[in-house]
Amino acid sequence: MENTTRKAVRGIKIRNMNFIMILISCILYLMLLFATFHASRQYKSMIRATEEYITCEDYAVLVTSASDYLTEKVRLYTVTADPVHVQDYFTEIHVNRGRDRALESLQTYHVDDEIYGYLQAALDHSNRLMEKEIYAMKLIAAARGADLSGFPEEIQKKILPPDDLRLSSEQMTAKAQELVFGSAYQDSKELISSNVRHFLDSIVDETEAKLFASAGSLKHTMHNQQLLISILFVENIITFILIICLIIKPLQIYIKNIKDSKMLEISGSYEFKYLALTYNNIYELNTANEAILRYQAEHDPLTGIINRGAFDQLRELLKLNPSPMALLIIDVDQFKQVNDGYGHETGDSVLKKVAKLLEEGFRSTDFPARIGGDEFAVIVTDAAPEIEPLILDKINSINHTLMNPADHLPKVSVSVGGAFSEKGFTDDLYQKADSALYQVKENGRCGCRFYKES
Repeated sequence: MENTTRKAVRGIKIRNMNFIMILISCILYLMLLFATFHASRQYKSMIRATEEYITCEDYAVLVTSASDYLTEKVRLYTVTADPVHVQDYFTEIHVNRGRDRALESLQTYHVDDEIYGYLQAALDHSNRLMEKEIYAMKLIAAARGADLSGFPEEIQKKILPPDDLRLSSEQMTAKAQELVFGSAYQDSKELISSNVRHFLDSIVDETEAKLFASAGSLKHTMHNQQLLISILFVENIITFILIICLIIKPLQIYIKNIKDSKMLEISGSYEFKYLALTYNNIYELNTANEAILRYQAEHDPLTGIINRGAFDQLRELLKLNPSPMALLIIDVDQFKQVNDGYGHETGDSVLKKVAKLLEEGFRSTDFPARIGGDEFAVIVTDAAPEIEPLILDKINSINHTLMNPADHLPKVSVSVGGAFSEKGFTDDLYQKADSALYQVKENGRCGCRFYKES
């Protein structure tokens, strides 16, 4: 039956078609060999000139982008004083070496010395600009009183003149920002860009001359090839069919996957595998970035616990969930005196410590939050009034740790007001907890009390 079916089928077999196509291609190749030999040489010359231009353009862009990256990092450091930007800055200089690698690689190409000089001049200007950038970073480090032992050697060895050392931290910061944001700095950046543009313009002129000469010779050869190219018409039609089967169809599958927000399958030719891998990497990166942005929107940047916005959203959700719970409102006692007496940096450290103790003291199913400057709250889920002694013990333990610091921070305490609810987050739960907190403050602070109807 199977043999009968095979005999009944009529059509061109792929194997036979391939043999015919190969035979025709060989005949055409022999006929075109002489005619295309000269064209091939000119074509290669054009390709080489184009590739050299693209490569030179890439190297020019690499010099510019590396210089701009250094500018971005030094500016970020002068604004945020985050030492990570300093490390990134010197990683680019000593490890990545984008600018130096561009010029080193360019030396392997036959680039005119005058043209090469433009890019070398851009690098020289960028290196001179580094002196200002390193000086600005040294000013910021001095203004913030940073420990220089962890900084790169260039910053450690940079010596500030006595006049700058006498400046206040605000003046040092302002001077550093002027060094990297001021008009003089921008003029130097423009000088770098100008040299890069001169380099690219010269490369364009040189490439156009090469392409023009090759194109003239190629045009003459193309006239001789027109007759043979006509014979390839049928072969082109077949090629189009193959493109539909081998390219358009996979693309349609990829488009559908993208619309459905799915990762692409790693299959097909090398180019499609490469495309799928690249897309999947970007997809995973975007997913991670969305998670980071969502975390930043819901968490307090200082303490790391959820912020007031996330607390209010959770509050609204718990109104719809009639489960027993408790709400604690927490104030850091005499926090203004800590800020005034020890400084805001110490005050921030105290707030972080309180947040950490709340996270460690309560369950992973509970929700500590910072809802104000020195005001915190904890939503205790699945909590009945029977666990009141347990919560009191937790608060007493936290106060004991705060009153007996082992980390050189000042002694502080917290006042806590709490209230229980059997029906989720009711409208008056916050007022009840706040009322209990007021009673704690009226009775000397440093304690915890729960709201009682009596």
